[in-house]
Amino acid sequence: MLIVTTEEISGKNLETLGLVKGSTVQTVNAFKDIGASFKTLVGGELQKYNEMMEDARRIASDRMVKEAETLGADAVVGVRFSSASIMQGAAEIMVYGTAVKFA
Repeated sequence: MLIVTTEEISGKNLETLGLVKGSTVQTVNAFKDIGASFKTLVGGELQKYNEMMEDARRIASDRMVKEAETLGADAVVGVRFSSASIMQGAAEIMVYGTAVKFA
């Protein structure tokens, strides 16, 4: 499945199938959250949160692709990610775009 942030794919005529999306809410366990709290005192990268967000983006993207596949799509164009804090240590990731078929 081709996934692009552009609205068009060079050299392809596209038939629009519709909006597709995927989302997930992820959190780190309490011990990692406590460790991250201490890290904020000295500064630096919060590796466990980076891993959590990377996993969340992958899961949300996989769900979007599955939805596009059910529509018979060849690609998803105009892909965008958004995130929101749900509570301390938890975040929602949403990815969405337009499913298209090559005409």
